[in-house]
Amino acid sequence: MSKIISIHSFRGGTGKSNTTANLSALLAMDGARVGVVDTDIASPGIHVLFNLEETEMSHSLNDYLWGKCAIEETAHDVTNLVGGEIKGKIFLIPSSIKAGEIARILREGYDVGLLNDGFHDLVEKLELDYLLIDTHPGLNEETLLSIAISDALVIILRPDSQDYQGTAVTVDVAKKLEVPKMLMLVNKVPSQFNTNDVRTRVEQTYEATVAAVIPHSDEMMTLASSGIFSVRYPNHMVTQELKKLTTLLKS
Repeated sequence: MSKIISIHSFRGGTGKSNTTANLSALLAMDGARVGVVDTDIASPGIHVLFNLEETEMSHSLNDYLWGKCAIEETAHDVTNLVGGEIKGKIFLIPSSIKAGEIARILREGYDVGLLNDGFHDLVEKLELDYLLIDTHPGLNEETLLSIAISDALVIILRPDSQDYQGTAVTVDVAKKLEVPKMLMLVNKVPSQFNTNDVRTRVEQTYEATVAAVIPHSDEMMTLASSGIFSVRYPNHMVTQELKKLTTLLKS
């Protein structure tokens, strides 16, 4: 049974795209066929983590939303660009990074209902085990749609007062939409913090399972989105925490 998984954060800068890319790699390492959709149309960027150059993007999600191509034509096989031993497949559906196309879609908008059809077509046409949706921060129409059709939702936050408050809104919406599985990931936790205390606080605040508490990592900062962390650092504590999340998403 295929699963649609949305990865979301209320605010930007939480590491949402990094988390999405790492989850896709870990799932594919175990032999899964994984699709990744960048629905952050206003500020796309996950393609950088997969080493996909702009010149290699024959089609983007924007083209599908404008009726220029079928959704499966926007999928780029990035398996061999990731590195490491990938037993499965990773297909990336990027959003356009051309300024004019970003401006057009912000100005004219698009039929959000097409996304719903597109997600399900991707699962069917590419025979996916998992479809990961890298959402736009905050709550807008496409984000609500992504959450509503998801089998699982991963909500990312940092141990920051603004994140805590905004995340409460997302959690409330997800519960009202009756998402089958909701998991929390606390990211970029300073070394001075007690991880057990952070986990307890978040679980008590939102009445939701914390799947992973990821410490601040100098290695992650040094990598600077030039690759996928779990591939480069398979034994790192960050990777081990991400594997815990992956295990819960599989179950």
